Amino acid sequence: MKQIIHRIAAITATMCITTFFLSSIAVELFGSYESIALVKSLIVMPGVFILIPAMAITGATGAALSKNRRGPLVANKKKRMPFVAANGILILLPCAIFLDRWAAAGSFDSMFYMVQGLELLAGATNLTLMGLNIRDGLKMTGKLRAKPQANLTRSN
Repeated sequence: MKQIIHRIAAITATMCITTFFLSSIAVELFGSYESIALVKSLIVMPGVFILIPAMAITGATGAALSKNRRGPLVANKKKRMPFVAANGILILLPCAIFLDRWAAAGSFDSMFYMVQGLELLAGATNLTLMGLNIRDGLKMTGKLRAKPQANLTRSN
């Protein structure tokens, strides 16, 4: 049951961040200021209130599932998660709140776009790290086969 909850929470969190990322890019490229403000508002509410519990559940179930497991895949996942969490709490959440407020006020100045750039960079970083965790999780469950390692030693 923990595996199912973990999988659903991880997919939900990844889909939230992907949706935030892609909708931000699309609305910046093709939308009006009003549509930018709407997207920024939706990212904060209800988006963040879906994402944060999904991330917390993913972390808690992941920790519970890996308690008795060892190996490089588990170790790599455990190393990545603090970066994902810190990036989310220290960069992505404040950026989302500031961008929402500035967009609602119509403040589309250079500061807005610098923070937007930071948010996109942090979002891409989290998507990459989460994607690597998903890949390693699939390898651990046998749903994705690990690539065979090339034999780098030479025999005579």
